[in-house]
Amino acid sequence: MLHPTSVVLTERRVAVIGPNGSGKSTLARLLNGLVTPTSGRVLVDGTDVARETARVRRRVGFCFTDPAAQLVMPTCVEDVELSLRRLVPRRERRAAALAVLERFGLAERADQSVHTLSGGQRQMLALAGVLATEPDVVVADEPTTLLDLANARLVGETLLGLEQTLVLLTHDLDLARRCERALVVVDGRIALDAPAPEAVDAYVASVLEGAPLGGGAPT
Repeated sequence: MLHPTSVVLTERRVAVIGPNGSGKSTLARLLNGLVTPTSGRVLVDGTDVARETARVRRRVGFCFTDPAAQLVMPTCVEDVELSLRRLVPRRERRAAALAVLERFGLAERADQSVHTLSGGQRQMLALAGVLATEPDVVVADEPTTLLDLANARLVGETLLGLEQTLVLLTHDLDLARRCERALVVVDGRIALDAPAPEAVDAYVASVLEGAPLGGGAPT
């Protein structure tokens, strides 16, 4: 559960860190209407997420921890084509999908079953599907958690290199440190909101040494 929270996100790279079960995913899902607030409002550039969910979802792409949650078509190219169905005419859709796959190094696997891809390839395909719709904001919910080191680095570098605004939920503190700002979420509350390196250091200290977050009592 997420307690009443007031926060405005303006930076291009925002990390959200904290222990499992702290409310990070709830916070992320509020940003594109996967979760509806029980009170208050969530706005994306002035658009109310609860009232105009479809409009917000066109602007806010969501990448899940497990790509199986969003890969629904048999082959790679078909999955990206599905993402493009509202944006590109049917006769042009395959070519557009192939161009997206080329961008993410997956063109050679266009007609391959999504079930035969490696974990890293599946996550890149899921991200390709999200970015095919050209959202303004990408929310990535622990996208490297299920990956080995090489694939985690590949996905992490891809995310940090995006032109879009990125809200990154992660346990990879090195990745979080490279963002501009970080929110530390503990027990359903934002315990600290600070420049990313400062927030990461404070979070690590709170875990290892019991140091207080944001000047308050230890959590």
